[in-house]
Amino acid sequence: MSEKTLKQLHNELALKLLNKVRDPDAKASDLNVARQFLKDNGIDSLPVDNSPLHKLMKELPFEIPKKPEITN
Repeated sequence: MSEKTLKQLHNELALKLLNKVRDPDAKASDLNVARQFLKDNGIDSLPVDNSPLHKLMKELPFEIPKKPEITN
């Protein structure tokens, strides 16, 4: 397979995944495939102020565990 063909395949896959993620009926498995695709391609994100990731983090129903106190 030529490099041009591989780039085209990569682009088409990215577009298909984007359409899946945008679909209101996207399943958790669809989102997981997109997440893995991003991870495999070295794409990550930090939850900076006012970003969608930051908003998601704030809405998750989990408490951030406190560091245990060390007593002697």
